[in-house]
Amino acid sequence: MQDNPTLDREHIDRIRTVAQLRSVCSGEVLYEPSCPDVPLFVVLDGTVSAIRESGQFTGEMSLISGNRPLVTARVTQDGAVLELTREKVLSLMAKDTEVGDILMGAFVARRLLAIQLGEGNVVLFGTKSSGRTLALREFLTRNGHPFTYIDIDTDSCASELMEKLDVRNGEIPVVYCNRRYVLRNPSIAELAACLDLNINIDKGVRDVLVIGAGPAGLAAAVYAASEGLKTLVIEKSAPGGQAGSSSKIENYLGFPTGLSGQELANRSIAQIQKFGAQLMVAQSVVHIDSSRQPYKVILESGLKFNARSVVIATGAQYARLPVEEAEAFTGRGVYYNATYMEAQLCDSEEVAVVGGGNSAGQAAVFLAQTSSKVHLLVRSRKLSESMSQYLIARIEAHPRIEIHYVTQIGAVTGTAHLESIEWKDDSLGIKVNRPIRHVFVMAGAAPRTEWLEDSFVLDKKGFIVTGPDLAGCTNFQWPLSRSPLLLETSVPGIFAVGDTRAGSVKRVASEVGEGAMAVHLVHRFLAEGTERHNAA
Repeated sequence: MQDNPTLDREHIDRIRTVAQLRSVCSGEVLYEPSCPDVPLFVVLDGTVSAIRESGQFTGEMSLISGNRPLVTARVTQDGAVLELTREKVLSLMAKDTEVGDILMGAFVARRLLAIQLGEGNVVLFGTKSSGRTLALREFLTRNGHPFTYIDIDTDSCASELMEKLDVRNGEIPVVYCNRRYVLRNPSIAELAACLDLNINIDKGVRDVLVIGAGPAGLAAAVYAASEGLKTLVIEKSAPGGQAGSSSKIENYLGFPTGLSGQELANRSIAQIQKFGAQLMVAQSVVHIDSSRQPYKVILESGLKFNARSVVIATGAQYARLPVEEAEAFTGRGVYYNATYMEAQLCDSEEVAVVGGGNSAGQAAVFLAQTSSKVHLLVRSRKLSESMSQYLIARIEAHPRIEIHYVTQIGAVTGTAHLESIEWKDDSLGIKVNRPIRHVFVMAGAAPRTEWLEDSFVLDKKGFIVTGPDLAGCTNFQWPLSRSPLLLETSVPGIFAVGDTRAGSVKRVASEVGEGAMAVHLVHRFLAEGTERHNAA
C-alpha cells in the first residue's frame, strides 16, 4: 500500500463524474481537526499541504469513518481541486473497485504511518508504573488512534511541556486532546468523548445491531454491511476482543507467518467502514427491550438504538487472578494482555504467564523474546489438553521458558507496583516465592452476559444457549411456529456468536465463521418479518 499514490488521467476522469470542481487560493483551509465528516480533495492544480503533484489526494481513515481528521489541509499554492463528500467517496469505492483500492490503500497506509510516527491530535503524559496510563495507551492503540506518549520519568522535555499545560505530576495520566483540551486522569469514556470517536453515529433504525467488536462481531458487521444491511457495532472498550490481546495468531487460515490480534482488528475495522457499517466505542449495552419490534437496545449512557435484529458477540474475558490484593496491581504488574506495549514494561526481567491455552502459549513465546525468563504456570498436568501442538513444541524447546505443571499463584505482594509472587506446586507439595514484578493472566473464560435479562436462556456458566440446544432447557418457551435457528437465542431475531455462545469452539477462525453465518440467519429472520407484514 502506498501512502501517497498519484491517480492517472483515467482515474481522475471517473472521479470527475461524481465530484465538484472547485478553485482554491493559497492560505485557504480545506479542513482541520475541529471539522468532522470532511470531504476528499483531489488536487488538479496547485498544492495542498504536503501534496505537490497533480492527481494526489487528501484524507486517511477518519474520512471513511466520518471522525475528525488528524491534520489540517491547507492550500499552499493557488489551483483547482475535485471535491467529494464522504457519502460520494463510499459510493465510488463500492462501484469502482480500481479507484476504491487506490483510495483505501492510501487511507490505511497513512493511518499506519501516523501511528508509527506518533503523529495525531493526542499527547498522553504518564508513567510506566501507572495502571491508568496503560489503560489509556491500550485504548488508543486498539482503536488505531495515533498518539504521542511522553513518560514524565524519562523524557527530558516532559517538565517543560507539563508547565506550559499547567499540569502537575499528581494529575497523571494527562491527555492533551485536539490541541485544545487538557484531560486530567480521564476515564476511557471521557477520552472517547473528547476525541469525538462516536460523532458520526446517526439514530436511524438498524437492520442489524452487533454488540461486541471481537472477531465474531466484526465478521458479522463485514458480511452484514457488504450485503446492504444497515449495520451498527457497539463495543464496550476497543475492537479486537480477547483475540486483540494476542501478540501473534499463527493458525488462522491465509496467514502462514501469522498476524497479531491488533492487526486483525485494524484490518477488520477498515473493512466494516469501507462497506458503510458504523462503529461506536467506549459504550456499554445494559438492556435489550425485546417486547416489540424493532428491538430497543439501551446503553449505559442512556442512548437508545432501534434494530430489527441483534447479534450478541460480547465474547469472554480472562478470569481475574483469584488472589487477594491482585486487583490492586492491575496494570501495575498484573496484566490481562500480552502485546508489545506490555512487553516494553518488563524488558530483560523475569515474568510469569498464567494459563494453559493458546493465548497463554503465544504470550509465553512472545515475552521470551525480550524477558530474561518466562515461568508458565499451568493448573493441568499437560499442555495438550488445551494448547495447539505447534505452540507446545515451541515452548518446550525454548531455553528461557520453564513450565510449572499443577501450579497456581497463591499470593502477590508489593506497594505501588507488584514486587513478588508466591506459587504453590501441587505436584511437589511446595510453595515458591520469587521476586517477579510482572504477571500475565490468560486463564479461564468468563462470558460477558451479566447484563442479559431472564428472557435469555444461559447455561450454568453464563454462556448463551442457542438453536437446537434450547429444546433441552427447562422453562423454555418459544413464541414462533418454527424452531429456533442455529445461532438464535431464546428471543427470536437475536443471535449469539463467538465465545459468548454456549458450546462454541474457542478459536478465531470459528468466531469469524459464526459471525458470517449469523448474517445468513439474520436475512432469514428479516424475510420472515417482511412476509408477516405482507400477509397482514
